[in-house]
Amino acid sequence: MPVPVPVRAEPHGAGPGSIPEARPAPLRARLVLARQLAPFFCLYITFGTTLGWLSGGAPLILRARGIDLAEVGLLQLINLPIGLTFLWAGLVDRIRLPLLSHRLGWIAAAQAATVALLVALSFGEGWPLPALLAVAVACAVCVATMDIALEALVVETVPGARRAYTASAKLCGASLGGILGVGVLVGDYDAFGWRAATLCVAGLDALCLLPMLAYPEARLRRGPPASGARTADLRRLRALMPVVLVLGAYFAAAYVLSGSNTLALLDLGVPLSEVGFLTGSVLPAANLVMALVAGGLAVRFGTVRLIAVSGLGVAASGALMLAACAWGLPRLGVAATVLGMVCGGGLGVPVFNMIYRWAQGPRPATDYAILFGAAFFAAMPLRVGSPALAGAIGWPGYFALAIPLYAASVAWLARAIARTLAADRAAERAGDRATGAAS
Repeated sequence: MPVPVPVRAEPHGAGPGSIPEARPAPLRARLVLARQLAPFFCLYITFGTTLGWLSGGAPLILRARGIDLAEVGLLQLINLPIGLTFLWAGLVDRIRLPLLSHRLGWIAAAQAATVALLVALSFGEGWPLPALLAVAVACAVCVATMDIALEALVVETVPGARRAYTASAKLCGASLGGILGVGVLVGDYDAFGWRAATLCVAGLDALCLLPMLAYPEARLRRGPPASGARTADLRRLRALMPVVLVLGAYFAAAYVLSGSNTLALLDLGVPLSEVGFLTGSVLPAANLVMALVAGGLAVRFGTVRLIAVSGLGVAASGALMLAACAWGLPRLGVAATVLGMVCGGGLGVPVFNMIYRWAQGPRPATDYAILFGAAFFAAMPLRVGSPALAGAIGWPGYFALAIPLYAASVAWLARAIARTLAADRAAERAGDRATGAAS
């Protein structure tokens, strides 16, 4: 991860005959920044590992054991708390837990609860699916609560100039966690087994909390915590509903087309270890690479054009998956899945940049939580029901329905983004005319 090297300017009047002020060694500056970012990096490793294991790894393992596709779809409810955090974010803002500072108290409590639930879940290999699902959803609630407390900690203690590096640390940590939670634990599941794998996640969650416990929240805080207001949040949700619907349709269609590929690969006979490698290693690696290049591509070719080209690539991957399932070609299915991962990664940066743009307002953090959380929640019915649909009509028919649905959602998203960008340009031109008239 690139880090800034502080350069201290010479004092006024310094010249060739003066003694320059000592500059900090670049290595020392890098180590200082790495120490500051380590708590956030570590906690996002746990975020990616825990959710990767619960919502990514467990469905693959259960499907490989022969569980019905409709029941696999129910496991998508594990992700539901991520879309509902705005409902209890106000409590995290208003209530301070004892012993630790405000945000650290919530982070430690949520993380400790996650560890305890994972330890209990490690004994649940033979539990009925509803019991497994209930404990996994409770884990997700704790992970989501840790996440919103951590976001608030960033806003309140990290200077604006360093937030980009904090975001980069979080992205890298979450991607590494996904590799561990799916790629390693699922890829080597035969060696680990259910109990050892789940206990590994619990142990990692406990270990990665330790750096954050030493974080000097009280010293770095630049003001009191923001107060939560649930009624204001609900009013803002109504105001943002048109955009939430656009995003919800896109998130749902993207999952329907690409999110079920791994289940289709299992049904095509691709080994669980290879599917785990694709989900836990290739996918986060593709997301990282595309996140690095998508910003430059958007500047060069335009946001709407980048979305159109990337969306076309994802739709093409769906067509290849349809052919692979119809003709029983597992290698073609793997190639289609990789293509969908790469092209889908190209959509992440422009889509989330627009979410930030739509979140501009007096309470941008709340707006962002509403836009992403509510849209994610709106997509849940299709996320839950899509495996059952595939089981009912077969994978070829499933992908034949998913491709036009995805194309329509991307077209709707591109139109909404184009209208927003056009309104921004019109406002900028009006501002320029007003400035010219005033001068």
